[in-house]
Amino acid sequence: MIRCRQIEAGDLDAVAELLCRGFAGRTRDYWGAGLRRQAERTIPQGFPRFGYLLDYEGRPVGVLLSIYSAQHRDGVASVRCNLSSCYVEPAFRNYAPMLGKMAHREADVVYLNISPASWTLQAIETQGFHRYCGGIFFSLPALSPAEKGMRVEIIGSENLPIEGLTDAIAALLSRHAGYGCLSLACRAADGRVFPFVLQPMRIGGLPLPAMQMIYCADVADYPACAGALGRFLLKRGRISIALDANGHLDDLIGFYRAPLGCKYFKGPERPRLADLSDTELVIFGP
Repeated sequence: MIRCRQIEAGDLDAVAELLCRGFAGRTRDYWGAGLRRQAERTIPQGFPRFGYLLDYEGRPVGVLLSIYSAQHRDGVASVRCNLSSCYVEPAFRNYAPMLGKMAHREADVVYLNISPASWTLQAIETQGFHRYCGGIFFSLPALSPAEKGMRVEIIGSENLPIEGLTDAIAALLSRHAGYGCLSLACRAADGRVFPFVLQPMRIGGLPLPAMQMIYCADVADYPACAGALGRFLLKRGRISIALDANGHLDDLIGFYRAPLGCKYFKGPERPRLADLSDTELVIFGP
């Protein structure tokens, strides 16, 4: 008999071994570290902590991870779920749809798929997902003019509170610094403060001299900070900040690549570009 159920703490070793078989480029330590982070982080009440698995006579034969987080946008609270890292053993592939039906059945949750394999796109769209991000814009921020008086401050995992930022944004920056991201606050001469979270970028398993934008409060804030950020990153050997986009960004110097980095959603609210906070990219790593 095969059944679909939530992943429990006692399943984690078996789940990590299963994911190692499904994703040859990822190590046992990679999956173990990410699952430990999932075990420790705060999630909305009543939702799965790890995701779902296919259980065949007590043995996991398929897995779909889910990463839930509470969101606040324009004063409205919601729940977001990043569906991540699905693998089913070949002999049980006919049962794979059970995972999807179980994992994205809540009508009021916004579900994300931010790393779809190219061969799964038709199936994803059949399941009711819609593309919200068409590609990635690789900006070259050091070529942008630096706003006079703008300075860049590194935020650590213990930097709370943070002057000029709400408690929620300060907590986000601090939390992501604890995940190994580069959390920054750009402070303008007039007192404005712009939060950013960046992470070293990899494509096809290869590192790039680029940082991926994991979070900013508004993409429209980035051009004003680009020059200062670019000069800050050049000292650290990074020449580009890559951010989700649906075309070339006219206020920045760089180039757009599609469908590289395309992303999908399902649910009541279209996700905002350049907000990948609390997703697989930071919980498990790039």
